[in-house]
Amino acid sequence: MIVLDIEGTTTPISFVREVLFPYARANLAFDDADRVALHAEYERDNERPATFDPKTYVHWLMDRDRKSTALKSLQGKLWRHGYEHGELRSIVYDDVPRALARWHRAGTPIAIYSSGSIEAQQLLFHHSNHGDLTPYLSYYFDSTTGPKREPASYRVIGSGMFISDVVEELVAARDAGFACVLSLRPGNAPVAAHGFQVVRSFDEL
Repeated sequence: MIVLDIEGTTTPISFVREVLFPYARANLAFDDADRVALHAEYERDNERPATFDPKTYVHWLMDRDRKSTALKSLQGKLWRHGYEHGELRSIVYDDVPRALARWHRAGTPIAIYSSGSIEAQQLLFHHSNHGDLTPYLSYYFDSTTGPKREPASYRVIGSGMFISDVVEELVAARDAGFACVLSLRPGNAPVAAHGFQVVRSFDEL
């Protein structure tokens, strides 16, 4: 199985940080389930604001890039509206659909593991600048699987090759038995290889 990170691996960091995150912030809306989930996380949060207000707490989480399951679920709902109304279209690197098709033809299962919710992952690959890529994808894993910097999360997923731009994630995956590849894409912060195979395009794999 090939397991892919999204931000900085299949998709430019700039799209996530400069398009998706601002869209969610500008279009915040909550239902009762969102409020309940956010309040439950607030109660467990040791570094929370003094009082609970859903909008204030969401902004607080966003400002700190917290990997909050409740936040990621909310963002997925907001992005769904944007994609379905033509306000958003995701970007994947040009080599990504070629690689997905090649791996799929070879019978290799392909999975996504991202801190973004499974719904957000599916939306991104369904509404991409290269069309619907979800037929190539077999599995999706998000923060409910576990933190991406802990080996136990990768043991839940199984085994195979993991590709990411974050060295700490690769270390965790390697400790769980994965073969690991470091993605160095345009716009990514410079990072040492730390002994990992480095690719700048999936065409190299």
